Amino acid sequence: MRAVLLDALGTLLELEPPWPLLREELARRGVEVTEDDARGALLAEMAYYRAHHDEAVDLAALDDLRDRCTAVLAAGLPPRARELPDLKAALLASLRFRPYPEVPEVLAALRERGAALVVVSNWDVSLHGVLAATGLAPLVDHVLTSAEEGAAKPDRAIFARALARAGARPGEAVHAGDSVEADVEGARAAGVRAVLVARDGAPAPAGVEAVADLRGLLAPGLYRPGPA
Repeated sequence: MRAVLLDALGTLLELEPPWPLLREELARRGVEVTEDDARGALLAEMAYYRAHHDEAVDLAALDDLRDRCTAVLAAGLPPRARELPDLKAALLASLRFRPYPEVPEVLAALRERGAALVVVSNWDVSLHGVLAATGLAPLVDHVLTSAEEGAAKPDRAIFARALARAGARPGEAVHAGDSVEADVEGARAAGVRAVLVARDGAPAPAGVEAVADLRGLLAPGLYRPGPA
């Protein structure tokens, strides 16, 4: 196997529960909100972000998107919180990502086996900074975001570009991700073997290979080393 393509959120990274963190950030600024208020406002903000993240193709567009996300968040918070001049900073501080525990070790092991590692994610341009901040950037070879590529999973185009960066043909790669539609169906449409990362333990649909976490990619018979 010459290349391993990897989803980001839910596969490499998890988002820490953000509503308690938002409450802490707002309290630090002198405003108390309930957990229900924080959760409701953040869920609205996240829905808006998911619908618009591909617009953040560069840092200027990312800053504009964050301004709009902050406005959505503010609309769901009590009046005192809406009036905070640094509400955007509080929002960003409450969105904290961390690698799943096994990820650094597995990435290192895959590299030792000679695989090119390519992150393929429906994310904005900020993913590069997130991977750097979490220590994963040095462990992967390339990072493709849907915002920068102008193509989002399950579009086969983003998988084709990932293969090109890795210097691999479809039959020489495997893609791991946590979404049946975006990751499994998208990879298969591009001719790439797909593995579902089912961290919640839910059974995989019939005919779908699944692993409980990324250590499954190292199991005999699943990862097939490519020629040296």
